[in-house]
Amino acid sequence: MMLDLHSGGSHIVDGNWKALGKLLIYCNGCTKGGLFNNIHVPGHFVFRTRFSRTAGKSFLPLPCKSDVLYVSDPCEHLDQGEEGDLGFFRGIFKSFATSRVKKMLIERRARFHPRELCPYCKAKLWNMFQENMIPRSASARLGAYDDSVEYFVCLNGHVIGISTLLPLSDSEEAADE
Repeated sequence: MMLDLHSGGSHIVDGNWKALGKLLIYCNGCTKGGLFNNIHVPGHFVFRTRFSRTAGKSFLPLPCKSDVLYVSDPCEHLDQGEEGDLGFFRGIFKSFATSRVKKMLIERRARFHPRELCPYCKAKLWNMFQENMIPRSASARLGAYDDSVEYFVCLNGHVIGISTLLPLSDSEEAADE
C-alpha cells in the first residue's frame, strides 16, 4: 500500500506522512454531536489493521471505479446500546487531488461539514452519504445493514466512516435453525 501511494511520480502523500501514520494505527471513534450524531465511542489505538485496495472498490460510485481507495477492515465496537454493533473504518485515496470522486463532489457542489474537520489532518470534510455517493456494495463488504454506511472524505483524501454491523449467528444457533 505504501509503495502504491508513493508511486506515480509523487513523493508526497496528501495530508502529510504524520496524518497517514495516525490513520494507519488509530480508530477515531466519535463524540456526541460530532460527525455521527449522538453516538459516543472513544478513539483508541488499534492492535492490528488491514487495509485493502480491493475492499476500497466497494466504496466507490460506479463512475469512479478507476480511483484507488484503500479501506481498513471495520474496527468493531459491539453492543453500543440502541445503536447496536458499530464498525468504524478508515481509508485513504491514492492521488485524491486528481480523483474522479473529488471531481464528482466538486461538480455536485457538495458542501463541507459545517463544523467537523478530518481527525487525521484537520482538513474540511465531505459527507458521501449526504451526496448519495455510497454504493450498496459498501454495506455488503462491511457486513452491515443496507443504508447504514456513512463516511466522510476530507480534502486530502482521508476516509472516516461508520456502519451498523449485522449480528453474526453462533454456530450452535445456526445449526438449530
